[in-house]
Amino acid sequence: MTLDRRTFLKASGAIAALTILPRHVLGGKGYIAPSDQLTKGIIGVGGMGRSHFRYGGARLTAICDVDKNHLTAGRELAQKLHGEGNKNVDANINLYSNWMDLINDPNVDVVHIATPPHWHALMSIAAAKAGKDVWCEKPMTRTIGEGKRVMEAMERYNRVFRLNTWFRFTDNFYGLGTTVFPLKKLVESGLLGWPLKVTISKHTGFDWKFYWVGKEHLDPMPVPAELDYDMWLGPAPEKPYNPHRVHQTFRGYWDYDGGGLCDMGQHYMDPVQYFLGKDNESPVKVEVDAPQQHYDAVGTWRSITYTYSDGCQIVLWGGDYGQSDTPYIAGPNGNVYNNFICDIPDWQMKLAKFPDPKPQNTDFIECIKSRQKFALNEINGHRSCTLVNIGAVALQLNRTFNFDSAKMEFINDDAANRLINQPMRAPWTL
Repeated sequence: MTLDRRTFLKASGAIAALTILPRHVLGGKGYIAPSDQLTKGIIGVGGMGRSHFRYGGARLTAICDVDKNHLTAGRELAQKLHGEGNKNVDANINLYSNWMDLINDPNVDVVHIATPPHWHALMSIAAAKAGKDVWCEKPMTRTIGEGKRVMEAMERYNRVFRLNTWFRFTDNFYGLGTTVFPLKKLVESGLLGWPLKVTISKHTGFDWKFYWVGKEHLDPMPVPAELDYDMWLGPAPEKPYNPHRVHQTFRGYWDYDGGGLCDMGQHYMDPVQYFLGKDNESPVKVEVDAPQQHYDAVGTWRSITYTYSDGCQIVLWGGDYGQSDTPYIAGPNGNVYNNFICDIPDWQMKLAKFPDPKPQNTDFIECIKSRQKFALNEINGHRSCTLVNIGAVALQLNRTFNFDSAKMEFINDDAANRLINQPMRAPWTL
């Protein structure tokens, strides 16, 4: 299933929209001339989108936003960076208010999606259908069903997809004071034993950003002249405008995101999925301890516990909940604490005898050129996003669920399964 063709054509106002191809496929499937630099367009240029103007490998040629002030700020930043000698940014980038016009720009090879999550699936699928490769911010999608559709689209149109959380392959992993590489090696060595319990909380170095909560009673207010609020809502239910719904504070509402859990969940849990070797499966049970959530505004929670079929667990503690001396990784034979402290005697000497983890494809531009899967792609990214989304379902309905890892659906719970494929506001549809 893909974005409805008639809807796409009507909304873009271009009968020939689906026949436009990016430069790099005109020479043949996956062709890129050796001397040709890839180009990119960014959809959503608030704070997150503008922070990605500088990354190398692809030249910024176009930006899109439904807020005219964001477009103005984006144009000014592009001119400033170009004037400072940054050749990865065009001085006169194309400005779009309709995201489909950017996707259909033949001078854009890579579409970077930096919008609220309720847009991620629609834009990823449409970009793939238009022959573009995709760089998408986290969480990958707002629902499990949307993630399935994104996977199908990337396979059908042979596109390269990157999810923008990088801790499974680079940078120190928050309070652990290390990259994920040695954690992966330690887990694979078996020195800690099995099964393992991973606890993600303030006590182990992770902050769930509980300030991303919604307000339960929002007064309707006039829509600012610079904002196309109807397009900002897109597939989300129609609700009166209030500034707390949009831009930085949108994360506090279920229609668009899911608070601190959905904002930070893939950053925190994707590396755990990786070093536990769970890229091809999901937990079979999710338990939640939380106050009853509001139907619209996201609230706080105390704990969420995921259990895999082999007994491994991922435990999330919100706020200051939990015990301060809890290890990050607890195993039958040893534990790992903040700052990569392991309580196994001579563990470093023992670990040195084991092989390193398999290498990963971590250069997105090279993956595009070679048409290989990026290290964090639509398949393993969908699995770690499912961790986020089944936790969000458990919070919304405030009860324990059993989950079918193969079918990726809840077992004997119709209310939970209705949240897997949620209806979109017309004319948007998957």
